[in-house]
Amino acid sequence: MIPQFRNIVWQHAKEHGRHTLPWRKRTASPYAILVSEIMLQQTQVNRVVPHYRNFLKRFPTVRSLANASLNDVLKAWQGLGYNRRGKMLHEAVRQIVKIHSGKVPRDAASLEKLPGIGPYTAYAIVAFAYNEDTVFIETNLRTAVIHHFFPKREKVSDEEILAILAKAFPKGKAREWYAALMDYGSHLKRSGVRINNRSKEYVKQKTFRGSNREARGAVLKALMNGPQSAQKLYGLLGTERKEQIKLALATLVRDGMLQKEGRAYSVPTLGPISSARSRARREVSQRR
Repeated sequence: MIPQFRNIVWQHAKEHGRHTLPWRKRTASPYAILVSEIMLQQTQVNRVVPHYRNFLKRFPTVRSLANASLNDVLKAWQGLGYNRRGKMLHEAVRQIVKIHSGKVPRDAASLEKLPGIGPYTAYAIVAFAYNEDTVFIETNLRTAVIHHFFPKREKVSDEEILAILAKAFPKGKAREWYAALMDYGSHLKRSGVRINNRSKEYVKQKTFRGSNREARGAVLKALMNGPQSAQKLYGLLGTERKEQIKLALATLVRDGMLQKEGRAYSVPTLGPISSARSRARREVSQRR
């Protein structure tokens, strides 16, 4: 079944692959791949494409993003949702400048130490940015494997899926293979195949409207143009959701996305960041 599965995936890629996605171009840098992978977390491809292009126009390099204010980063992130991802990306590139001299690490272990990057994102960056042989799992890959290898099974574990993916993986072709396999899994979903709930790891996403996520987004959007008082923010979504706004403010402060001064809230500012190499040169110069 493995050879047949490979052939189906490659044939679909040849005929219907999404080869024009901007992060799949040969000119896409490891930094661009990092941005795309963070944006693609819990967000559909067609929503990501315009935001990705605009974000890279605004912050074309690791250092331009690292030295930007959090407020500017969150402004550029508006419309994507899950604003905490924007903050984590900002923190990640600041660490890349500080620890890795502005170069996105080539190994998953180093990537996983960066804010907002879990195992899947780390391995995806390694595969797409550096074409390194690696095996990982995400929602479209689950769909493809469950559909072909476990057509009647309920509660398929990720361990079982990863074992299939390891057998199917074509060495030396990580970049092409995962692009093809993700496109095929996405195609199955668009064709009506809805089987991720048969995965043991499946968690249904909560509705946005009325959620705490909506409240957090409303607060951040309101503060993009400067500080505001708590009293003014409480009425953002109507008096009936005042307590939800209070909770959103508390969690945003806890997550470092807001700061509170007196009774006013604002997005914190961060100073420019320098690499370990730059700091070392300054220290040597000072000793002289």
